[in-house]
Amino acid sequence: MDIVSLRRLDGSAPSLRGWGALTRRGAAATLNIRDERTTMEPTIEMATAHDVEPWAQLRHALWPHRTLAYHRADLSRAFLSGNSEAIAFIARNAKGEAVGFAEGTLRHDYVNGCSSSPVLFLEGIYVRPADRRKGVARMLCDAIAGWGKSLGCVEFGSDAPLENLASHRLHAALGFEETQRVVFFRKPL
Repeated sequence: MDIVSLRRLDGSAPSLRGWGALTRRGAAATLNIRDERTTMEPTIEMATAHDVEPWAQLRHALWPHRTLAYHRADLSRAFLSGNSEAIAFIARNAKGEAVGFAEGTLRHDYVNGCSSSPVLFLEGIYVRPADRRKGVARMLCDAIAGWGKSLGCVEFGSDAPLENLASHRLHAALGFEETQRVVFFRKPL
């Protein structure tokens, strides 16, 4: 699961075609999305190098089998290196604390259940438990979808382990439909 910011470190900006809700604030782009159901009023921002520490901590909560050091390095290598085919967004609460993230990439290889290429792929999404059920995941997913649409994607893929029923429910709530179930096998040679 990988990432990149909207404002690349080299100063170039990816296409913002069709992104009417974007405004510029400093070096980052911010989606001014408010959730009327809560008092949290989260803000969705493109992830930047300034977000590495809280972002890595959120990733570690989602993928604890990797170390914080691994996550920090992965963010720098995969998402903050100027890769124009990956993006990430950070959700912030009214206090400015990072409470969630979503990472998306363009995949040109086959994506199970999809027939187009490239396919926008949700590589990872996470919201802190205390901030769930407030629409934050939907806003993060919508930000990733907006980016993919601006690049011409017509399909949005994702995956989850067979046993992760909470992720299956989240995907369904976000509008994804299950396309396939698969078990991978391995044989050492």
